[in-house]
Amino acid sequence: MNIHSIVRTGLLFTAAAAVIGGCKPKAPGSVDTGDAASKVYVAPGKHDEFYNIVSGGFNGQMSVVGLPSGRVLKILPVFSVHPENGYGFSEESKAMLNTSHGFVPWDDLHHISLSVTNGEHDGRWAFGNANNTPRVARVDLTTFETTEILEIPNSAGNHSSPFITANSEYIVASSRFSVPIGDDKSRDVPINTYKENFKGTVSFVRADKEGDMHIAFQLVTPGVNFDLARAGKNKSHGWFFFSTYNTEQAHTLLEVNASQKDKDFIMAVNWKKAEEYIKAGKGKIVKAKYVHNVLDHSSGIATSTMKDEVIQLNIKEFPEIAYMIPCPKSPHGTDVDPTGEYIIGSGKLAAIIPVFSFTKMMKAIETKDYEGTYDGIPVLKYESVLKGEVTKPGLGPLHTEFDGRGYAYTSMFVSSEVVKWDIEKLEVVDRAPTYYSVGHLMVPGGPTTKPHGKYLVAYNKITKDRYLPTGPELAHSAQLYDISGDKIKLLLDFPTIGEPHYAEALPASLIKDKQVKFYPLEKNTHPYATKSPDATKIERKGKEVHVYMTSIRSHFGPDNIEGIKLGDEVYFHVTNLEQDWDVPHGFAIKGANTAEALIMPGATQTLKWVPDRVGVFPFYCTDFCSALHQEMQGYIRVSPAGSNVSLIYSLGK
Repeated sequence: MNIHSIVRTGLLFTAAAAVIGGCKPKAPGSVDTGDAASKVYVAPGKHDEFYNIVSGGFNGQMSVVGLPSGRVLKILPVFSVHPENGYGFSEESKAMLNTSHGFVPWDDLHHISLSVTNGEHDGRWAFGNANNTPRVARVDLTTFETTEILEIPNSAGNHSSPFITANSEYIVASSRFSVPIGDDKSRDVPINTYKENFKGTVSFVRADKEGDMHIAFQLVTPGVNFDLARAGKNKSHGWFFFSTYNTEQAHTLLEVNASQKDKDFIMAVNWKKAEEYIKAGKGKIVKAKYVHNVLDHSSGIATSTMKDEVIQLNIKEFPEIAYMIPCPKSPHGTDVDPTGEYIIGSGKLAAIIPVFSFTKMMKAIETKDYEGTYDGIPVLKYESVLKGEVTKPGLGPLHTEFDGRGYAYTSMFVSSEVVKWDIEKLEVVDRAPTYYSVGHLMVPGGPTTKPHGKYLVAYNKITKDRYLPTGPELAHSAQLYDISGDKIKLLLDFPTIGEPHYAEALPASLIKDKQVKFYPLEKNTHPYATKSPDATKIERKGKEVHVYMTSIRSHFGPDNIEGIKLGDEVYFHVTNLEQDWDVPHGFAIKGANTAEALIMPGATQTLKWVPDRVGVFPFYCTDFCSALHQEMQGYIRVSPAGSNVSLIYSLGK
C-alpha cells in the first residue's frame, strides 16, 4: 500500500467515524428529566452514596467524585506537582516525584484499581498508573494522600496498569510499548530490528499488609503492545488476562501496519505457576535502576530509595506460564465477569464482542488444542476457547463492565453508545446513546465479584456542544446512567477534570467513617517540628536559615523576622498546632518561585525560599481558617549580602 492509499484509507475511516459517532444522537431515549433530577439530587447536609475515584489522564492526578451527584470533592495529587497544597514543592513531598531519570513533576494517569479482599472492595487503598515515566502509586483511603510511588523498570509506557488480583496479592503493570531491554549494548540496536530485539514486560508488584510495594518478579514477553488487563476471579483466580495489539510487530505507521491481522491476542498468564518457578529459584536476577518513594506518616517526610535489580522469567522458556487466545481485532479491553468464567475481549476494529470460556480454555490447555505458537508461546484455537460472539453490538467496542445480575455493558466508541447484553445468551437487550465517543465505563464495583449494579458512568472523549464553549480544549464529559431496571436511563451529565480514562467506585459507607479525624501533635516526628509557641526559633547555619514556625488560628509565630540577607536559603518549617481534621493552614511568601505549603493538622511542612532582592516581604495564610484569616500574616526583612543586620524575630512586640 503506497502512502497515497494509506492517507486515503485514513480519511475514509475518519469520515465514517464522524458520520457514525460525531453526529448528535437523536434523543437520550428513555429519560424522564424530572425523575432523573430527583435521582441525582443530594440534599444539603446529605452525603453521596458512592466515592468515585477517577483517573485524571494527562493532568497526572486523581479526582474524587461523589455519586450520584457528580460533584467533585477533591483533586488528589499523585504524579504531578500541585500548587494547591504544595505537593511536589514542599521539601517533604519533593521526593515523591523522584525517578531514575531525576525529578519528574508530571505524568499521564489512565487507570485506577481499588484494593480488594476476596474479590470485593475493602476500602484500604487506591492504585494509579503513570503511563509516561512508568510508575505505580498507592493512595491511602483513610487520609486520601499519596503515600507511595514505585518506579517500574524495563517498561516503556506503563499503560496496562495497575490491575489487581482478587486478594490484592499483586498489582500488575505491563508495558504499552515494547523496547530492547538489558544492558546498554542490548538496548542500542537499530529500530528496524524490532522483531529480533524488542521485548515487552509484565511486572508483578507485591503490596504487604501495610501497603509497602516491591517488584516480586517480572515476566519478559514477546515484543507486542499491551493495552488493558484483568485478573481472574473465583474459578479463574490465579490467572491474569492481557489484551495485546501490534502482534504484527510493526515499528512505523502503526495505524496501518499494526492493523493487518484479523486477530491479535489475549495473553493468559498463570501467575501461580510463575510463582512456583520463582520459589524454585528459576528466576534470573538482572540489573535494573529504579526508585521507590515512601511517605512516612508520622513525620510527613517522603524518602527515595534507589533499587538496582529485579527477578525475571522469560515466558517462552518456562512452559505453562502463558498462552495466547486469538481475539479480533486490535483489542482494547479485556474484562472478566464476576463469576470468573467469562473473559470478554473488545476488538476496537471489530464488529463483534467475543466471549471466551475459562473452562474451555483450561480444557484446551490440557488437551494441547493449539493452532500453533507465537514467538514460542502456545496459541489456543479460537473456536475451542470461545463461548460465543455478541453479534452486531455496535461499532468500536472498547471496555466492558458488569452489574452482577447477569448483564454486561460495553462502550462503543465509534457509534457513541453503551450496549447492555446478556452474558449467557450473548444477546443485546438495550442500548443508550452517549455524547460523544465513549471510552471507558464504570459501574460501582464493576470489576469485583459483587458489583453494585445501580449506576453506570460513561467517560466520553468528545463534548462538542454539550457545555458552554471554553476554547479548543473543551471539557470532557461524564454521563451517569441508572441501570437498576431493564432499561438504561440517562440521569445526568457533567464535565470532568482532566481527561479521565478509567474510574472505580465503592460505597461511601465503606470508608467515610474510617477517615482520620484527629491528628495528635505528639505523634509528629518531623525533625523540625515546633510543638508549642514557646519553642519557635530561628537558626543560621552558614547561608542556610531555618525558621521553626507555628501556625494557629489566627497567627504565625514568629510574624516578624529580620536579618535575612541576599544569598541566604531560608527554610520555613511550619507546624500546624491545630489537631482537628478540618483546620489546615497555608503558608506563602511574596516572591517565592515555587508554591504555597498547605500544612495539615498536627503536621510540619517546609517551604524553601531564596530571596532575590532587598526589601520587606509579607507572608500569609492561604487557606481560610477563621474570621481573622485575613489578619494571619507577617513580614520578613531582607538586607544586602554582607550587611550587619542581626537575625531577630518576634511575635506581638
